[in-house]
Amino acid sequence: MQKRPIEPERIEQMISGIVRRLESMGETDIPSAVIGEIVMETLARIDTVAYVRFASVYKNFQAADDFDKFVSELRPPVLNEE
Repeated sequence: MQKRPIEPERIEQMISGIVRRLESMGETDIPSAVIGEIVMETLARIDTVAYVRFASVYKNFQAADDFDKFVSELRPPVLNEE
């Protein structure tokens, strides 16, 4: 979320929410894949650019096509107006 217009308090709230969610699972060991998915869900609600940045690392994008496919899935479908 570096260089994104997000208040530091909002970032702290996001982190606290993620921690509470993880704690509520009642597990001592939580797979990193679960944590990554929770972080992605949270970022998607807060800031699309931060979400795409995180996803690019988390999902290990290797090429521009990976970005294109991912971003195209974020866009709403185009309706044909006839």
